[in-house]
Amino acid sequence: MKKIAIALATTLALLGASAVSGKERISGEEKLAKLLEGRVAGEPERCLPYSASSDLKVIDRTALVYGRGTTIWVNRPSNADSLDDDDVLVRSSHTAQVCSLDLVKLVERNSFMQVGTVGLNEFVPYRKVAMAD
Repeated sequence: MKKIAIALATTLALLGASAVSGKERISGEEKLAKLLEGRVAGEPERCLPYSASSDLKVIDRTALVYGRGTTIWVNRPSNADSLDDDDVLVRSSHTAQVCSLDLVKLVERNSFMQVGTVGLNEFVPYRKVAMAD
């Protein structure tokens, strides 16, 4: 009887662990929505100063988010399903701006092999909404 109780307890523990590990991952759209909470979209912009790209966040299969603080810019590139936050983004340009129509290579972090390309679209600024007193 004791062996049956131990076996049952072990089985239940394993089932509980697999249920936790089987938890659904948050989608890129959900991550982006959370990042944009409390912000309002502005008019799309064609280019950003290159300095804005120093703080870049890749949202898997969804978007590139530039900047931080009161204003962030969201770019939903063509071929966004290739975006992986573990890849390195390589942009070839001779200008001091990041612009729509620029191509960005996706390079695998460990092997340094190119694994894809995305084409940038317009940058939509999202600004924090001032709280009313």
